[in-house]
Formats: sequence, structure tokens, C-alpha cells
Amino acid sequence: MTARVGMIVLFLLVLSGAAQAQSVGRQPASGHPQLPLWPGAAPDAQAVPGPETETSRTDHLVAGRPWKALTNVTRPTITVYAPKEKNTGAAAVVFPGGGFQVLAMDLEGTEVCDWLNGQGITCVLLKYRVPSAPFSWQCGCYPDLYTESTLALQDAQRAIGLVRFHAREWGIDPHKVGVVGFSAGGYLVAEISTRFKSRLYTSVDSADRESARPDFAIAVYPGRLATDDDMLNPNVPVNRDTPPTFLLQAEDDHTDGVNQSLVYYSALRKAGVPAEIHIFPGGGHAFGLRPSKFPITEWPRLANVWLKSLGMIPAGNPRN
Repeated sequence: MTARVGMIVLFLLVLSGAAQAQSVGRQPASGHPQLPLWPGAAPDAQAVPGPETETSRTDHLVAGRPWKALTNVTRPTITVYAPKEKNTGAAAVVFPGGGFQVLAMDLEGTEVCDWLNGQGITCVLLKYRVPSAPFSWQCGCYPDLYTESTLALQDAQRAIGLVRFHAREWGIDPHKVGVVGFSAGGYLVAEISTRFKSRLYTSVDSADRESARPDFAIAVYPGRLATDDDMLNPNVPVNRDTPPTFLLQAEDDHTDGVNQSLVYYSALRKAGVPAEIHIFPGGGHAFGLRPSKFPITEWPRLANVWLKSLGMIPAGNPRN
């Protein structure tokens, strides 16, 4: 199955099946501070067909449980989840997946924050704009998969700048700010890892003078990194300044295909970027951190060891 067909299948899964939808308010998650990403209107704002809506997806269960899909996001936010116990000073901005049509806010968001907090890492959950350009939710078409997702990348650049701007206030080391993303969010990890030098929007305040370069990057079953002829997507121009990267994918990932990680890893290696890749035979796509019968379900332990090897968290951290 090609990457194009796989992404279309994912898009159709998102739009179909049994679900219960409800409008979502703008209140912070309980016990966690939430900040609007932009002080005013977001740049290049576009109309969406309805209010921000959260849907419980029961048609595609993960580990026997539904997952929450958020769509029609026009007012992006960051929600800060601080470690309850030891704080290592490291932080990760998390990009949920969803094909740039929805955001898997629990499966690839809050559940990831729980894991990061357990490692002493501050989790900053980014609710970025979806549907995101250039994907049209009005024309009924599905454009070139290899065109950049401008709105989401604007939000990612802004989010990392905000984290560094608030680093002292939030107990974060500004030199230990990384990114973690899944599926479409994994593609966003690669975009921000390779396109951090120039903002895609006009600077709005002091936070935009902070670096948008991640100090580490974790991409889990990423999409769109390879073209259909297994070349590197030109919108993720890997170079020697790309941060150290951890890649994970399953060989039976029929949504995006294992070559997404393989092609990107090859580009990282050629550029001399420290990178670690894990390819497992089974596991499929969109499993998050939920347990399964496949060995790939142990991937958080591998990522934990990798983060220790980079010095992002103490080597003696007992948690997995």
C-alpha cells in the first residue's frame, strides 16, 4: 500500500464509523495550566465548518478502548503537565497525530504526558490547528501529501519558543527542550527538526526570539517522510543541524509504511546526525503507548534509555 493510499484510508476512518461528538470548551485541563498559543488571532487563520468538537472514536478501538479525536481547532493552545515527583529539567512538546484532520488527544497526547512525567520530564501538549493547510475539508479532495502543513508548523515553531520563554517559570532547562510526535505528529517532528531557523509567520512578541530548534526529537510511526518512490520528502530538508532523533515503526504499518522511518534515518545518517531507529515486525499503526501482544509495545523503555544516553534525563533515573 502506498503512503498516499494509506493516508487516505486513515482520513476515511476518521470521518466514518460510530462516534459520539460534543462541542469542546476553552477551559484548561484539570490541574494543568493552559495558554493560548497566540496573543491574538493565529496567523493565516482559515474558516472551519463548525465548532471545535471532541469525538469518542468507538469504531477503531486501541487496546480495547476508544480514543478521543479533536477537530476544527482554530485556537491552538499549549497545556503544561509538570512532573509530580522529581523534575529533571527536560521538557517535550507533544504533537498528537490524526492525519492533519483530527488530533488524537488522549491516545497520542495526555497518555504520552503521563509517561513523560514519570521520567521527570515536563510535557507540553500542543493542540495545533486542524484541519491544517493544505488539506481541504471543503472541496472533498485530498491534495499532494508532500506539500507542507503550514499552519501546524507555525504552531509548532511558536510552541517551542514559548516553552523556552517560560523555561525558568516552569522549571525547564532551555537546552533540554525536545519534541515527541505520532503519525502526522511524527511528520511535524521532522518538519520542526529541519525548518526551525526561519519562522513562517511575523514575530508577535519576545517568545519568537527564542530558538525553535528541538534539542531532541522522537518520531513514532511517522508519515509523509518518504515520497512514493522512496525519496526524502523535500519539505524535511535534513542537515547537520537537525537534532538527535529516535525513530520507531512497525513493518506491518500499512497506513504510512515502514519506509517513512527508513528513508528519514538514511538522510540523518548521511548528514551526520545522531539517530536511533527501531523497526519491529508487528504492531501496525496508531497504537500510542497502549499495551499489545507485540514487542513494539515496549518502545517507551527504549526511548527512555536513549534519552539517558543524550543526557536529557539522569542515567540513574529508576523509572522505565
